[in-house]
Amino acid sequence: MEWWLLLSLILVCLLLLIFIGVPIAFSLGALSLTLVLVFLGPDKLMLVSTTAFGQINNFALAAIPLFIFMAEIILHSGVSTDAFDMLSKWTGRLPGGLAVASQLTCTLFASVSGASTATAAAVGRIAVPEMLSRGYEKRLSCGSIAAGGALGALIPPSIYMIIYGTLVEESIGQLFMGGVVPGLMLSGMFITYIIIRCAISPQLAPRVEGITWRERWRSLYKVWAILFLALAMLISIYLGIATPAEIAGVGCFLALVIGFAYRRLTWKAIKGAFLSTCRITCFIGWVLVAASLFGFVLSYLQLPQQLSQWLVEQSASPWLVIVGINIILIFLGCIMDPAGILLVTIPIFVPIIKALGFDPVWFGVMFVVNTEMAQITPPLGLNLYIIKGIAPSNVSLKDILIGAGPFMLLDSVGLALVIIFPQIILWLPSTMM
Repeated sequence: MEWWLLLSLILVCLLLLIFIGVPIAFSLGALSLTLVLVFLGPDKLMLVSTTAFGQINNFALAAIPLFIFMAEIILHSGVSTDAFDMLSKWTGRLPGGLAVASQLTCTLFASVSGASTATAAAVGRIAVPEMLSRGYEKRLSCGSIAAGGALGALIPPSIYMIIYGTLVEESIGQLFMGGVVPGLMLSGMFITYIIIRCAISPQLAPRVEGITWRERWRSLYKVWAILFLALAMLISIYLGIATPAEIAGVGCFLALVIGFAYRRLTWKAIKGAFLSTCRITCFIGWVLVAASLFGFVLSYLQLPQQLSQWLVEQSASPWLVIVGINIILIFLGCIMDPAGILLVTIPIFVPIIKALGFDPVWFGVMFVVNTEMAQITPPLGLNLYIIKGIAPSNVSLKDILIGAGPFMLLDSVGLALVIIFPQIILWLPSTMM
């Protein structure tokens, strides 16, 4: 069978399994086992266990449960509530001040959460009811939080970057640093859009009145803890003081200290954080095992290598290939969650971009910028449904989708910028010690 026909058949079977509701880990695992039996033979089944063990037996993966647990502790500590309260006092006089405060809170919480859904849920639970009660237009209120929450996938510590770095064997620290500038850039673009739109149409977002300078200054103490935690992690990674896994361990300890210092962290909350961390970590572990086996089988059959060679022989422009990859990712974002997209496509795309001479760190961060849009892209945008669950009953999913539309366009502009100007991603990693 021709390599392109076999690769197409494999991808069609995988998409069919996903469409009929088979979880991504089981889809990848079942298809990989079938390929092993058909093309490698039963005597090669031992490779399944050795490949799985080799993937999981990786110290870098220890960062995943630690960062998840840290985010759960911060969430139960109510720090996100304090951050929104402080920022709303300082930005209330701006056009769309509460929406601006929501974006800043999303950016701040993203720097300690590592996941977009957690960021959207934590900030949305506070900000959406507050904005609606103040007379903010419901589409702007909900759409802005859905988009701002997606920054959790990009701003370090990003779970997706840990997975990518593990699969591709690239520096997770450099990937983290590569996401800082694009994350801040997108956050700044969202805030600028909100201010301009609300300045043109003030009825969308009434300004908050009656806040004194005394109240503003007194509110600053509420964010010192989360700000200290975020900066300490970023500076440690940048200076190479410790590995991401070691920094995640210290972050967990500091998050517990902060939670107990605020006197909001109960033993029941800690138990809930442990259980949630176990569930998410087990899910990620199974998916990683299945994805590593899938990538091993594809590589054994020489399918990614032959696809790379074919593209090089066609003398296609490398940048045209990158545009094509991004179009495929945008399409997949409509029907798959970002973790699934990452694990299905990385074994195919990374050999191609390496053959074309692109930096894997740049590609990894660009990949996350693209899949960030998947969080607010219908019909499977997870953040859209999270905000729908938080918002009052008079807010429809259509309202949230329309509100998120302008932010999708801004995400597209941000994606174009990091493709045209790779140094947006690569500058900070290049200065690391």
